[in-house]
Amino acid sequence: MKKVLIGGIGNVLLGDDGVGPYVARLLAAHYAFEEGVEVADLGTPALDLIDQLTANDAVILIDSVNTDADAGTVLRYRKEDVMRIRPAVRMDPHSPALVDAMLSAELFGVAPADLLLVGIKGESFEPGCTLSQPVQASLEEAIAEVLNELDRLGISYWHREHPEDLGTWWATEAVEPALAK
Repeated sequence: MKKVLIGGIGNVLLGDDGVGPYVARLLAAHYAFEEGVEVADLGTPALDLIDQLTANDAVILIDSVNTDADAGTVLRYRKEDVMRIRPAVRMDPHSPALVDAMLSAELFGVAPADLLLVGIKGESFEPGCTLSQPVQASLEEAIAEVLNELDRLGISYWHREHPEDLGTWWATEAVEPALAK
């Protein structure tokens, strides 16, 4: 049995920065997964992210990314792409430390074999729990990227006939993309 982590990264109190946890909750509400798959809100991890990465054969992360692309653009970064990025100086102890964690996991020989970062270009990072319109419009595509990766990995999942409650105290506006069955 493969162990797979689907993790949403981000601060749900800073607008589009919370897209990772929101996508993770949408996935957990609308899909059931085979044994060994964990869907988690990872919040804003620091170097403790290494503990989440090392216990898995494959990791799929969803996070807001800073690129030159238009807001709402969904991008895919494989393990090799992430490993090419030089670690940046973090301005605060809560900044995600994906590159640092992956480099450490590789150094110690405990990195997951597969890593995919589904990045969504954010538009607004102002205090508040609402996703911008471009990011809301990208939710279905981000979910499709996660499901495509599960297909590639040979991991089974099922669309729930009756979706579970999102369980998000921080979602001030319900955003429900038209999730395909």
